[in-house]
Amino acid sequence: MGHTCFDVEITDKVGHIQMNRPEKANSMIAEFWNELPEIVDEMSASGAVRAVVLSGEGRHFCSGMDLSVFSASGSDVGPTASGAKHTSRRGERFRSTAMKLQDSFTALERARMPILCAIQGACVGGGIDMVSAADLRYASESAYFCIAEINIGMTADVGTLQRMPRLVPEGIVRELAYTGRKWSAAEALAAGFVNKVYADHEQLLSGVHEIAAEIASKSPMAVWGTKKSMQYSQEHSIADGLEHIATWNASMFDTDDMAEAFAAQMEKRDADFPDLWAQSRGL
Repeated sequence: MGHTCFDVEITDKVGHIQMNRPEKANSMIAEFWNELPEIVDEMSASGAVRAVVLSGEGRHFCSGMDLSVFSASGSDVGPTASGAKHTSRRGERFRSTAMKLQDSFTALERARMPILCAIQGACVGGGIDMVSAADLRYASESAYFCIAEINIGMTADVGTLQRMPRLVPEGIVRELAYTGRKWSAAEALAAGFVNKVYADHEQLLSGVHEIAAEIASKSPMAVWGTKKSMQYSQEHSIADGLEHIATWNASMFDTDDMAEAFAAQMEKRDADFPDLWAQSRGL
């Protein structure tokens, strides 16, 4: 199936989702918001994809929301029963649109496999919303980040303000959100927002794919359990988090995976774990 905004491939259980509009700095047009969650949800449901690399073609990772999306969400709702235009539901439409956009990035969190972002050049506005919802972030030296919404007179509303303060000190997020200044890859690394900085885009993609392949070699059930446990613990007390992982392992821990891991170590070979159970999209 072809996509307007993405090129998709799966190799050795690692998915690669690449934004493919470099001439527009991979701005997020209307099709983007439908395609991204569809692709991620499909990979997650398949059970056969164990890690995903999310990247952008060209000089820039992502320049954020395309102006056409702003225009559509702020336009008149349409004719009334009498045929006259009205704007009394503009706020309702804007809110509904914002929540749909938010869900497009929540798809990265609900995926059963980790999402790794490879970021070069600009990661602006909606780009930060997106990478903040991912599991891991890596950057090239050219990368920079900008919570740009403040520069056009609005408040960021697709996830940055909710997720980024859980990744770096809140004071840093406040400064970036209030000023709209550029934040360099070096600063992002120092703050822990990105895991590693590579010299250039080629090394970035190679390095991130290598990490994704290593993740894909582990028990997918154990990786999924780790992701779920850490997500749960972000929003609950330590005591609640401990109870959650005890319950998770009581129901989901696969002793066959542990046996295979030990056997592979003893026999000095790569472990061979089964895929996750394929989920029916209709259930």
